[in-house]
Amino acid sequence: MKALLLALAFAAAVTVSPAFAQVVPGYGGFTPLPEAGEQPDPDRVYKVVFDVSQGGPDDGPNRGLDRVARLINMLAAGGVDADHRQVVVVVHGAATLSVLSDPAWAARGKGTANPNSALIRALIAAGVEVRICGQAMVGNRVVEEDLAPGVTVDLAALMTVVHRQQAGYALIAD
Repeated sequence: MKALLLALAFAAAVTVSPAFAQVVPGYGGFTPLPEAGEQPDPDRVYKVVFDVSQGGPDDGPNRGLDRVARLINMLAAGGVDADHRQVVVVVHGAATLSVLSDPAWAARGKGTANPNSALIRALIAAGVEVRICGQAMVGNRVVEEDLAPGVTVDLAALMTVVHRQQAGYALIAD
């Protein structure tokens, strides 16, 4: 019986709603499980702050940023519109360089283009606030001009997380 349920879940993954494919295209893949519990509620406002501190590969997207895309795609596929998604990601620690612009990435000898660039653009287009810890910038010798377009500098990830939690945001940390 369990094998049958898994097979049905896999078959359901082949059929993905157009909303899923259009919110953060190419990132944040997931398998829809319409019979599972805890489905997105289109009437709920989702206030979430992601604390992304783990680095990623130099040739692929940061796993923490992709996780943000997964939540956005799940919510959208479940009928949660942009007005009901208030999502912030704050990057720091080993993830700091994930939000560099392509020229800054190349200047550090990491390759011609930051593999996170398209993902960052897609997250911002989906309404996600992408923020970076100013303290991590200093520690990594990153200046504001080095950041990908649309990334906002905060004093510290500590402040961002505390302020958002006090404002009712749920914390997801990597």
